[in-house]
Amino acid sequence: MRKWNVFIIEDDIQTAEITSQYIAQLERFQVGGISTTITEAKKVLHVVKPDLILLDVYFPDGTGSEFLWEIRKNHRNTDVILVTAAKETEHISNAIRGGAFDYILKPIIFNRFEDTLLKYQQYKERMNHSQVENQHEVDRLFNRKKATGTIQTIQPPPKGIDTLTLESILKSIRTGDDRGYTAEEMAGEVGVTRTTARRYLEYLVSQKKIIVELTYGGVGRPQRRYFFQE
Repeated sequence: MRKWNVFIIEDDIQTAEITSQYIAQLERFQVGGISTTITEAKKVLHVVKPDLILLDVYFPDGTGSEFLWEIRKNHRNTDVILVTAAKETEHISNAIRGGAFDYILKPIIFNRFEDTLLKYQQYKERMNHSQVENQHEVDRLFNRKKATGTIQTIQPPPKGIDTLTLESILKSIRTGDDRGYTAEEMAGEVGVTRTTARRYLEYLVSQKKIIVELTYGGVGRPQRRYFFQE
């Protein structure tokens, strides 16, 4: 099983150790190194060869915002997440322009940290595909930092719409294959008829909880394929 190699660049050693402990709780990630100065990080970056850098902004020997551009120039296959107390919009704007995957404010909340790294994992796994099949998959790649949100019950559901079945279908859409589902595939997923699945899916579309696209495969009519609305 592939593990993503993380390089922590943080001048506060206690914060670095806490971050390292957080990473140890995530099955698909490992700490490849820790540096407390930008100067040191520059010396060992080519040795660590990280997939992902967790980068602070303020250092005695420079700023993470400036170092981000150097990483982008010389280590294009390495991604960066800013983890910092810096709240100035200048640093946030620089992180966006520099292609940072995310910007996490200290003190670090584990749930927020975990959410970001799991999204990063999903993003990398999608990027390993040689091609995409539809516009929705392209949109998901370009909007990789968007929160997926939580499952919400639509209230009040109309007559003929069972709340538990509705939540089951929404959960399947949210956590399922990036290729989405047809009504027939969803029927098999949750154990209802194709007609019932189609009715629930169209209701979720009307509530803007999911989206639908026409996909053209082989000969015959195009299929309606449903995706989670991010």
